[in-house]
Amino acid sequence: MNYKNDKIEKGTSTSWSNIKRRILRCNKNMKTIFHLDLDTFFVSVERILDPSLNGKPVIVGANPESGRGVISACSYEAREYGLHSAMPIKQAYKLCPNGIYLRGTMGEYSRYSKEVKKLLEKYAPIIQQASIDEFYMDFTGTQNIYGSMFAFGKKMQAEINSELNLPCSIGIGSNKTIAKICSDYAKPMGVTYIMPGMEKAFLAPMPVEVIPGVGKVMLESLHSKGFYRIKDITKVSDEYFALAFGKAGIALWDKANGNGSTDFTVDRKRLSISKERTYGKDEVNQERIEKTLFDLTGKVCQKLRDKNWESATVSIKLRYSDFVTITRAKTIRATNDDKIIFETALKLFRTAYNRRVAVRLIGIHLTKFSEFNEQEILFDKENLDRKNMLKAVTSIRGKFGFDSIKFGDSSKKKDK
Repeated sequence: MNYKNDKIEKGTSTSWSNIKRRILRCNKNMKTIFHLDLDTFFVSVERILDPSLNGKPVIVGANPESGRGVISACSYEAREYGLHSAMPIKQAYKLCPNGIYLRGTMGEYSRYSKEVKKLLEKYAPIIQQASIDEFYMDFTGTQNIYGSMFAFGKKMQAEINSELNLPCSIGIGSNKTIAKICSDYAKPMGVTYIMPGMEKAFLAPMPVEVIPGVGKVMLESLHSKGFYRIKDITKVSDEYFALAFGKAGIALWDKANGNGSTDFTVDRKRLSISKERTYGKDEVNQERIEKTLFDLTGKVCQKLRDKNWESATVSIKLRYSDFVTITRAKTIRATNDDKIIFETALKLFRTAYNRRVAVRLIGIHLTKFSEFNEQEILFDKENLDRKNMLKAVTSIRGKFGFDSIKFGDSSKKKDK
């Protein structure tokens, strides 16, 4: 069912004055949640492993000769024959006998999924992996760091495609439900951002089956009661849906009205804040590499202070031009001070950089987070002055951007 080109009915308020009023009514602390979905992920990985599959109808799943099992994933070329995920493989073979049928290589899928997550961890303060090819990310409060969320989504999408050769679609909204629907809205390689306050108008013309959780049985029940579009659901009360569908009906009505969960199930101990730089041309100048490390340190420390966190473990990642990769880590007293973290990272780098080979990548990673406790430094004037200065820097960058104020690089003063 094509809903993308449908116009929102006249009765729905879509004038600029109404849009502005809705946005102003929204809480300033409204969540900003991304949902990233790797497009035809299994097929994309198979095409990386075998480029001759590009442009061809590829089906990953059960063996068609057995006649048992279903499709796990299929390319857009295969979908032109009417194929889709979870379709019985026997039916798929009848519709597309000339397709390329593969059993799949789960080990490779898992490896690429981990690589995607590593890349996302450079940017996202909080990540929840929903499946092997889906990730939710909470970017609330990061607009001052990344600017336009839509433009940043495009940047992140392009980086995943460039670094890993994996296409993806990204949805951005005020809750998980909206973000997920948005990621499906403009596949493949789409980025869709719904501004806070516009959720209900965005959903109104869509078919009810786009709401996550609406399966075949629920869909038949909704259709039997005259609910075909999401706007049909919003015209009745939540009490009606509670009576008609029970607890599931209440959740469905809530989603139809643009609401959804903003909770993230994560283990903070497993999170990291990181930044990496891959040089366009392999770098041989140690001073320039250390300058890069200094700049990356400033960015990860800014993220720490934005979250009011401190980090106790500093790691560096060094990749040579021959792809030999080295990581080094050190645990220190928890801090969010650029100076302390950079000095730690610099020592780690200088210990690790012991080959006469050009450098392809340098990165810094922070883990083992704790909440910043100002009480601990109240009676230490030097540290208190330093913390107040860092707080002022964070405030200025929050208003005018990261590049509005920078620290001096002290690495040149140190003996090598």
